[in-house]
Amino acid sequence: MNDRVDPALRSAARWPSSGVNRVPFDIYLDKELYASEQAMLFKGETWNFAGLELEIPAVGDYKTGWIGDTPIVLVRSADEGFSAFVNRCAHRGATLCFDKRGHRQHRFSCVYHNWTYDLEGNLKSVAFHKGVRGQGGLPEDFDYGEHNLRKLRVESIAGLLFVTASSSTPSLSDYLGEKMSAHIRRIFNRPVRILGTYSQYMHNNWKLYMENVKDSYHASLLHLFFTTFRLNRLSMQGGLVLEGDGGHHISFSKMATETGATTEYDLEKLRAQNDQFALRDPRLLKSWPEFDDGITHAIQGVFPNLVVQQIQNSLALRLLVPRGPGECELFWILFGYADDTAEQTEVRVALSNLVGPAGLVSMEDGVIGNFVQRAIEPHAEGQTVLEMGGRGFESQDSRVSEASVRGFWNAYRKHMRI
Repeated sequence: MNDRVDPALRSAARWPSSGVNRVPFDIYLDKELYASEQAMLFKGETWNFAGLELEIPAVGDYKTGWIGDTPIVLVRSADEGFSAFVNRCAHRGATLCFDKRGHRQHRFSCVYHNWTYDLEGNLKSVAFHKGVRGQGGLPEDFDYGEHNLRKLRVESIAGLLFVTASSSTPSLSDYLGEKMSAHIRRIFNRPVRILGTYSQYMHNNWKLYMENVKDSYHASLLHLFFTTFRLNRLSMQGGLVLEGDGGHHISFSKMATETGATTEYDLEKLRAQNDQFALRDPRLLKSWPEFDDGITHAIQGVFPNLVVQQIQNSLALRLLVPRGPGECELFWILFGYADDTAEQTEVRVALSNLVGPAGLVSMEDGVIGNFVQRAIEPHAEGQTVLEMGGRGFESQDSRVSEASVRGFWNAYRKHMRI
């Protein structure tokens, strides 16, 4: 008799009855639950960002990446076509591609036994399939079509390529919804060019980082730079946009709308409010109004693990990759537009000092998850409290709210069936 309890069901049993305004601490620690996430969430009915079309411009160009912690290959398999598959040979499971990106002339070959696949992942040839001198080789009824690479569906929006492992995942446009799709097209409104890429490793569960992305409430409390230099404060006009099950969100603000904020922030006696700090080089804060809607700060979270970033003129994509129950890696793509002037590019590059592993803002986001992880690992009893802005996960005209965090957990529970 098998007494093993499914980790997702075990989590459902201990989830507080009050709903998504409480989250049990051990959801960030459970090793078996982490494995279930890979199967039910990342390989389930979700779309996962895989790359930009411009990263693989020619037929045969490819890049490697991940769905959750599963390695994948994304390739331009035709002039206007893209394919994706698990980065694992169908023969003995060896890694197929080792480089971050490259080019293959019509085929992928495994270094182990030279099984060869076309650009769509179909098995085309096997070395010595007829044996040597009439001996050995594959059985006569061996079916090449049954031994293709593990293929993934690929769809695109505004030059962003997403993949899914499930045949039942709805179309990408339906998955994103109208508001989320519109915001992606708002940012990717014309051809872009990549300004730089990097990654950072964080010692915390991946869900802690995604919660932080969706937590607009913390920006004025954790980030001294945002508050002191008035880049993003809760007194600015802004709000939260959620759609569907709450898994996707947009948090936005407009710098030009702040009024009477100094008194408001002084009364709160915030750690992040410190007018003694100044910049030796004010060019770091140089910017220009880029979008007609007046929004100067917009963070979009696409469930489960993509972030679309606009911090003034600093534009970026962030993809979070789980590396185990207590670790994750964040990959950044900084970009501008192909028609940017040299001066505009210089401004974007300067503003990129706000983000990344040592960014004047992002360095705090990179460590705060570990502050939680190290505190709960020895004693995981207890639960988080998520009641700022109410208990639901609806769009709001205020960012003093955890509605987006609650939305994340609603979508998480739906996909994990807990």
